[in-house]
This record gives sequence, structure tokens and C-alpha cells, in this order.
Amino acid sequence: MIDIVVFFFVLGVFARLVKSDLRLPEPLYETLSIYLLLAIGLKGGVELSKQPIALLGPQVLACALLGLAIPLVLYPVFRALKLAAADAASLGAHFGSVSVVTFAVATAALAREGIAYESHAPLWVAVMEAPGLVAGILLARWAASGNPAGPGTVTRRTPWRDVMHDVLFGKSVLLLLGGLTIGAMAGEAGTAPIKAVFFDPFKGVLALFLLELGLVAGGRLAEVRRFGLVLVVIGVVVPPVLSLAGAAVGLLLGLSVGGVAILATLAASASYIAAPTAMRIAVPQANAALSITVALGIAFPFNILVGIPLYIQLAQRLQP
Repeated sequence: MIDIVVFFFVLGVFARLVKSDLRLPEPLYETLSIYLLLAIGLKGGVELSKQPIALLGPQVLACALLGLAIPLVLYPVFRALKLAAADAASLGAHFGSVSVVTFAVATAALAREGIAYESHAPLWVAVMEAPGLVAGILLARWAASGNPAGPGTVTRRTPWRDVMHDVLFGKSVLLLLGGLTIGAMAGEAGTAPIKAVFFDPFKGVLALFLLELGLVAGGRLAEVRRFGLVLVVIGVVVPPVLSLAGAAVGLLLGLSVGGVAILATLAASASYIAAPTAMRIAVPQANAALSITVALGIAFPFNILVGIPLYIQLAQRLQP
């Protein structure tokens, strides 16, 4: 059975398709996104406070390497599909980074199914946010080194200072890491006074945020038609393939069934918050509409409607 929050996303898509005047105020959208990022970080930080940090080293390293490897593997595939070098690098970076909301939907689905998972999983989200973006930028620079400047190429100079500042101190990473740090320092007792604000209403806030994302994704359907079938194929084929890599890493790390499912989901997800901003700075020649259409208009709906249940089943079957 599909988790209830997913139906809010479907409602948003339907509202856009029937040209309803339903809109969430922009300030409310920003508030909801800040709330979700902080709440995810806080919950992960509380659980992090209960564990020896040193034991998490292998997981941190594995997640970073996984995020770094995804664009490197996808780049030649996207080039073979006739995407320009800049677009192939940018789209690979979107898949190499992660979707925090997809992670939240996956945890909600696991909780509904009664499947336990590593409670410090938000740490994996924070770790996987940046490496894929860096790999995508490096691929774009490598492609530029062998091509004259022109349409579809990228500039040789990359504003690394601006890019890394935006990647490391952008809203998503800053709030996630900030929440993790505060939760880890305060612990369960210290966060008890704010439990009624940041913990209990989480699923309701997630439902409202998915309603807004449904409206945005519904508006991207015209872009899907404009770019053609190849983007649909990428958006529905790449996530399940990447989920296999994430599940394999989870098994190697000895994670629980829920942990394997979450890592599979993170590997399958595509960023539509941090990645577009970073690519706009570092690879301005890339078609931003193309990447965001795949990430938000195709891969995100596929993952929350079809992918997450598949990834949970995959984890259950792979575990002995």
C-alpha cells in the first residue's frame, strides 16, 4: 500500500493538470523546506548521540564514494544518448547528489511497514549531498579540456570558491548538518522540549510539502514533452539501476533491511535543490531545464510512486 503522504503529491499533480488555482504561498514553501531539513537532521542527531562516532567511519566513506562514483558511471551513458557534454555532466551530478524529500518519504514508508532502519541515516544524506556535485563539475572541466568553446561545451575556469561555498553552506547541507550537530549535542533529553514542534508533526508537514512538489512536478510535464522520450527513459531506468548499487553498498556495510532500502533509495534519488544551484554556478552552459525536468518531473515521481516500494522489496529479498 502506498504511504498516505504520496497521495498529497498526486493531488498536487492533478491540481496542476486540471489548471486549478491551488497554490502554496512562496514563504510557506520556504518555511516547510527549512522545517523538514532541520527536523530530519535533529532526529538523526539524537540517535547519533547514542552511538560511538568512530564506528560510523566506514559508512561515511562508503556513502561519499557512492555519491562520487554515480556521475562517473552515468556520464558516458548520457553521452551515448547524445546529450551534450555539459548536460551529461550536470545530469550526472543531479543523480550523484540526493533528494532529502525522497529520503523522508522512504523513512515514512518504512515506519508504516514496521521495518527498522539505522536511526542515524540522515548522516548518509548529508554525506552524499556534495561528492556527486564535485564529480559532475570535474567531468565538465575534463570535457571542456578537449573541446573548443562553443554550444554544448563548458568553460575551463570553474569558480570553485563559489561552488564549494554553495555546496557546503547552502541551505540543504547547512540545515541538515546543523540539525545533526544540535541533536547530537543535546541528545534525547535536550531535544525533549522541542519534540512537539520538530518530531510529532513531521509527517503532516511532509504531506504539505509533497502537495507543493506535486504542483511543481505537474508543471514540468510540458518540459518532458519538449525534450522527448529519452528523458523519460533516463528518469525511469536510471533510478532502479542505481538502487542496485546502493543496496549492494548497504549489504557490504552490514546494514539492516531498512538501512539497505534507504541507501538504495538515496542512490536512486536525484537532487533538485542543491544540484541546480551548484551546476548553474559551475556549468552555466548546461541546460538547467533539462536536468531539473528529469530530477523533479520524472525521477522524483517515479521514486515515490513506484521506486520506494520496489527498493524495500529489494532489500527484503537481498537480506539472508
